[in-house]
Amino acid sequence: MTHDNNSAFCDGPYPYADRIATKAYEAEKQQLQVELLKVQRWAGDTGQRIVALFEGRDAAGKGGTIKRFMEHLNPRAARVVALAKPTETERSQWYFQRYINHLPAAGEIVFFDRSWYNRAGVELVMGFCTLAEYREFLRQAPEFECMLVRSDITLFKFWFSVTRDEQERRFESRQFDPLKRWKLSPVDLASRSKWDEYTSAREAMFQHTHRAEHPWIIIKSDDKKRARLNCMRHLLSRLDYPDKDRAVVGEPDRLIVAQPPL
Repeated sequence: MTHDNNSAFCDGPYPYADRIATKAYEAEKQQLQVELLKVQRWAGDTGQRIVALFEGRDAAGKGGTIKRFMEHLNPRAARVVALAKPTETERSQWYFQRYINHLPAAGEIVFFDRSWYNRAGVELVMGFCTLAEYREFLRQAPEFECMLVRSDITLFKFWFSVTRDEQERRFESRQFDPLKRWKLSPVDLASRSKWDEYTSAREAMFQHTHRAEHPWIIIKSDDKKRARLNCMRHLLSRLDYPDKDRAVVGEPDRLIVAQPPL
């Protein structure tokens, strides 16, 4: 897949006309969550350390997917990291420092709802970092992730891809739903006019930080339910845990899940 094809996969039309039916989704989700519990038991028994990063455009469905991963896991050994903007002290530290504090101990699974890749997206596009800081990040991120992988941390990097029309629809639903309004930050509102800038930032990020040892996994998320199931499937299919039900896990749908080119 070339970078142009990669853009076409991310921003092209959604491959299904219909959304997955709720009943089928709930049944599949429950079976996959049973498999996630097996993963958690295996991680606890063998001291695995698992990190999953969830990145993507605003309103792409990252948080909702993490919620479904966490739904039945034991919260003592699985946690979500969603950091606020850095403090003055944190801004004066090495960029990766505040993320390191949240990496897993043996037996833990950590889900990052946005991650160090803030610098390659929001910070770059909204002018919250300098170009020099951004370029240094692109140099350091693959080295940092190689260190994690060589230290036996299993790293997943998910990019949730939403079409422009669907993003706009979700923004509007957040504006008018009092229970969702908190999700709409001033940065979200400012970024609505910066679709192309975010596209360019994403392509540069893939080009510099997609590696065979720690690849990006793109998940088309116009249908949130399909995205959640396929994200779970991808993670489960890549782990070698005991008693895996291969009929349940299967393989992710290639119309929904892809990798950028190496």
